[in-house]
Amino acid sequence: MRFVIVTGMSGAGKSSALKMLEDFGYFCVDNLPIPLLSKFADLVWREKNEISKVALGVDIRSGQLFEELEGELEKLPARGIECEILFLDASDMTLVKRYKETRRSHPLAKNGRIDQGIKAERMRLDYLKKSADYIIDTSQMLTRDLHQELEKIFVENKEFKNLMITILSFGFKYGIPADADLVFDVRFLPNPYYIDELKTKTGNEKEVQDYVMGFEVSHIFLEKLKDMLKFLLPNYVLEGKNQLVIAVGCTGGKHRSVTLANQLYESFQNQTEYGLRIEHRDIRR
Repeated sequence: MRFVIVTGMSGAGKSSALKMLEDFGYFCVDNLPIPLLSKFADLVWREKNEISKVALGVDIRSGQLFEELEGELEKLPARGIECEILFLDASDMTLVKRYKETRRSHPLAKNGRIDQGIKAERMRLDYLKKSADYIIDTSQMLTRDLHQELEKIFVENKEFKNLMITILSFGFKYGIPADADLVFDVRFLPNPYYIDELKTKTGNEKEVQDYVMGFEVSHIFLEKLKDMLKFLLPNYVLEGKNQLVIAVGCTGGKHRSVTLANQLYESFQNQTEYGLRIEHRDIRR
């Protein structure tokens, strides 16, 4: 029997996660009254020959009853019930944007500002996040990305990587990415833009890559960057960080930044400790 509590910040994707788990064959229940949690767990645990996978959605929509959740969860081990907690999170900026796009009100800010509701919710969910077995930050995720992560954890039973690294190339002329944690400026490297046969190509093409990496300074920079990240990443994990955006920028975001982002991605592609993805924000501009 696999018993999963799906929780997290409102607007971070809990409803989508439950629908995906249902597609994976999980028996899903959303917003069950908190006092019924342990009774529900007892029921499905006794019927585990028929129901082998359960996902239960729990969040602050329960109102004052939500305060009883910690006590209900503490009852489960005494009943021999093993529980996993999946926590969906997103940055405050992302959550505010999602609420504005959907024009929905935050459960804790019906008569106030969304950001104040988010702040209050974070405080109430803090103990749950600290207890979570899996924390997925959906700030940079498309629906298919979330589907892939959940499939790895709950279908393929692969080891979960709590730190998801996004390597992002960008152009300074279009602005520094607002969600970047680390920003590296590679505008000091020779620019393929001024080579006629390379101007219309991008850092995804071999000719540009060969030009940019044909200078010793490019290799020195890349090695120093890799060395710094090898030091930083384990310390970010210890600090509890679960989402890291490494932004590499050049003037237009097509040549040098794309090349260096690709090189960095390839350098860390075979590691097994962290999740890894790459995105070229401005390559088509």
